[in-house]
Amino acid sequence: MEQVLSFIGENMGMIYIVILSIFLGVEVISHVPSVLHTPLMSGANAIHGVVIIGAIIVMGRAESSNYVALILGFLAVILGTLNVVGGFVVTDRMLEMFKKKK
Repeated sequence: MEQVLSFIGENMGMIYIVILSIFLGVEVISHVPSVLHTPLMSGANAIHGVVIIGAIIVMGRAESSNYVALILGFLAVILGTLNVVGGFVVTDRMLEMFKKKK
């Protein structure tokens, strides 16, 4: 418990930034019109390729005996890949709506 409290005390500025970014994100997203929500979210999903890169770095630097880091890194790569592919699929379907029908 002491370690948790010392971690919170040392990183109080970072905790404030995270809390403020959560409030800012909720406020920004709540004011996006519903018509624009799907294209914006599909684009944001595609940007989450950073998660894949981070997970690969974690897996590469993890010790071979650290199964928790390896399993979490593998799950992050799989889920991040699904998120990126889903973002591209949704974006493609949205763009198909604007093409003229034959």
